Formats: sequence, C-alpha cells, structure tokens
Amino acid sequence: MTEHRLLGEFLAILSKEDKESCVSWALGKLESGELDIITLYSEILTPAQNELVCWQDEPFCIWREHVRTSIVRTVLECCFPHVLRERGKRSGASNRKAIIGCPAEEYHEIGARMVADYFTIMGFDVTFVGANTPQKELMAALEHVRPVVIGISVTNFYNLVAAKRLVTDLRRIRAEKTLDFRIIVGGNAFRHNPDAHADMGADALLQSFGDIEKYCQGV
Repeated sequence: MTEHRLLGEFLAILSKEDKESCVSWALGKLESGELDIITLYSEILTPAQNELVCWQDEPFCIWREHVRTSIVRTVLECCFPHVLRERGKRSGASNRKAIIGCPAEEYHEIGARMVADYFTIMGFDVTFVGANTPQKELMAALEHVRPVVIGISVTNFYNLVAAKRLVTDLRRIRAEKTLDFRIIVGGNAFRHNPDAHADMGADALLQSFGDIEKYCQGV
C-alpha cells in the first residue's frame, strides 16, 4: 500500500510531542475535507501508531512510546464527533451490539479503540473495554451487554497465548449458554502469524475498515 502523502506531515508534528498541534492538524484536515475519518484512521493514525510500538526494553524508547501513544489517543477522542457524522451518513445507529477490547497483559489499546470506532461507524452500539481486560471481567461484560460481536485486538505476539485462552472460553460459554455472537480478532500480532486466528478458533480475522465493513454486512 502506498504511503499517504500527508503521513510524513503528521509524523513530523508527532515527533515533537506537540499534542495541541497534532489535534489541530487532524481536526483541520477533517473539517477542510482534505481527509475523511476513515482515511485519517487507516492511513495516518494506524501507520503512525505502528511506528511507535516499542519492542525494546530501553527506558528511553518505552517512555517516548507512551507519550506519543497518549497523543494519538487524544486525537482519537477529539475526532469522535466525526465518527458519529460518518455513521449518520451511512445507516445510523442500530440495536446491534459489540464488545471490543484486549486480552489480559495486552497494553496496546489504540488499535482496539480504532476498531471500536469502525464498528460505531457501521451502526453498532459499542462497548469498549480497553487494554489488559481480565478474562473474568470480559465474561461479566458479555453477560450484561449480550453482543452479536466480540472483538479482540492483539499487538504483542506473546499475547497470542492469552488470546487463545480467551477465545476458547468464549466458545465454551457460547455453546453452553446457546448464545449468538461471533468472535473476531485482529492486530499486528496476526500480521506475521496469518493462521493464528484459525488455530485459536476465532470466527474471523479482520485487519482493516474494509474488512469490517464487508463483515458487518453479514452480521
């Protein structure tokens, strides 16, 4: 995929760790029509966030990742009205419900947050449970929300094991209580492990807004 022409511009601002300018830049591009919310998420914020993920244990790398991730999170929060506008342009809200989150010990939640917004755009009533969600708590949310979709985002390869345990338990509960929900997974951990979702028993692997848009048509 060709890099978006505005990605470098945003990365330059983000590299200065200037939260105000990052937010102003994103909102300005949306309001001018130079970017739409889906392009901002998929072609600017997603690659920017992927560059931030630190696979080293160096303190300098880790704290800087945290600062810049916090900035991206703020951009997402400020852009939420545009998510709702995009939903309105499509089909509006519906009574379909989704739970989106990360397995225990997975602390990278930005991808999951974007997925939650993608499902919102597609008309879902979304419960975003965030990073490092204990399995017991996710099961409690399942009982309360009664979703038709549960989405699990995994960034760190080492958390695929926890994700597999979670999927196994979700499948067991679905069978025991005759519940009707689908289990989807996504995230960078699956990019180099394309068969992992099938091995863990997930119903689908979705890695982009296009994937989610197509999938939602059948839910």
